[in-house]
Amino acid sequence: MDLLRARAVQERLRERMAIRPLSDEVRSVAGVDAAFRGKQVIGCACLFSFPALTLLEEVWALRKTTFPYIPGYLSFREAPALIAALKRLKTPPDLVLVDGQGIAHPRRMGIASHLGLLLNVPTVGCAKSRLIGRYQEPGPKKGDWSPLLTNGEVVGAVLRTRQGVKPLFVSPGHRITLPESIKIVQACTRTFRLPEPLRRADHLSKILKNDLFMGT
Repeated sequence: MDLLRARAVQERLRERMAIRPLSDEVRSVAGVDAAFRGKQVIGCACLFSFPALTLLEEVWALRKTTFPYIPGYLSFREAPALIAALKRLKTPPDLVLVDGQGIAHPRRMGIASHLGLLLNVPTVGCAKSRLIGRYQEPGPKKGDWSPLLTNGEVVGAVLRTRQGVKPLFVSPGHRITLPESIKIVQACTRTFRLPEPLRRADHLSKILKNDLFMGT
């Protein structure tokens, strides 16, 4: 798929994307992350109860990709493996946290929004770095946040999840609002910078990358 076709897909999906209040109670949250080795992608999904944050399941899937890393087009590189992993969960999650952007994206269609639409599940983008927008540095305490703005529109929040560490860039993906996204991320974050479901998925992806590709 070339960039023109990929952009057209994002613009078409954007017409279906909905930023609206959660319609159901959230009792489980999955975190998803991916790791790479050449053209091999490992998609990991870790399911936790909510709000207790008890680990319920962790699964993974291996896929090939020919799409290069290009900022703003992460979905076409990672989504197939992440979707395959999520579909291996015995219990579908009520909400998915994604290591990437939601609507804080040039076409309002980051990987969190993309996954949410394809799976018809509420999603939240929780990125370690900014893709678009401007902001003022949030306060130093855990829970402090400032709006992420682009062209006068609030597209996300710059959230301090732990005192003394860099903030995360939180944005709604699909079927959830920004205030709810902030609340969910805060509730899933304990003593580390990343929310527990994402931290576990990140850890699992690194372990699998070493194990699966050892000696290759």
